[in-house]
Amino acid sequence: MTYSTILYQVDDRVARVTLNRPHKMNALSLELCAEFEDALGVADRDPNVRVVVVTGAEGRAFAAGFDLNDDNQKGFAERTLDDWRKREDLDFKFNYCPFNCSKPVIAMINGYCLGGALEFATMFDIRYCSDDAQFAVTETRFAIGVLTLGLPWIIGQRCRELIYTGDTFDAQEAYRLGLVSRIFPKDQLEDEVMKIAKRMSRVAMPTLKWSKRALNSTLLAAGFDSALRQGAQACLLMNNSESEFRRFHEILRSEGVKAAMEWQESIFGPFESETSRGFRRSKSVKS
Repeated sequence: MTYSTILYQVDDRVARVTLNRPHKMNALSLELCAEFEDALGVADRDPNVRVVVVTGAEGRAFAAGFDLNDDNQKGFAERTLDDWRKREDLDFKFNYCPFNCSKPVIAMINGYCLGGALEFATMFDIRYCSDDAQFAVTETRFAIGVLTLGLPWIIGQRCRELIYTGDTFDAQEAYRLGLVSRIFPKDQLEDEVMKIAKRMSRVAMPTLKWSKRALNSTLLAAGFDSALRQGAQACLLMNNSESEFRRFHEILRSEGVKAAMEWQESIFGPFESETSRGFRRSKSVKS
């Protein structure tokens, strides 16, 4: 398959999808999201594919959030409730697609996994990461809601501090919390994860599919879908509310990302510690 923003290949029962915008730290553009959904659908329908592995190109980031350039076409402050709803519906559908895929989907997280990318990763079956991986619920620091609130279903109520502060946390903390299943040295991540995926792909396809369906059913029976959709409604209200962080989006619109990030840093910077300090992102990404 040929795409503009992702790479898709199949090798020995394992489909590999690479988020391929390394110059933008693999930021999740609208085009990338649409292409990913298409590729995952292809893998789901392919009888020769049993497992899907998703990663980011060139190792610096799995993805550093949704692409700011998509949103800067129409400033946050100028969005109507209907504008927000339409965009959130697109993002919610994108985030949900790994959960809805009938086959196991693995996130191979190599580097930064921030904001919307972390939301996305929580919808995968399994997450493995490199020892240099960094995570953050960066939405908080932009007064934006967490659209796909998967964290409480993975790490429980320990997610509250992460969501309320927007602090960055590293691979070891992600493992301690249970967000990732294993950590591998950066130079071994790909080999080790692909070995796991190949072992998994030796399991009979009906067993993999029905196991995933049964496991998903336990979440759905506990209210997973209802909770996520209620969370999305709360996100819609947050995103459309008035707050001092409207100023961030005004600066973003008029002066650019660097000035907006400096303004944000002036608010949080005095209270940071070495372990909480947020990632200063490039001009291409947002939460």
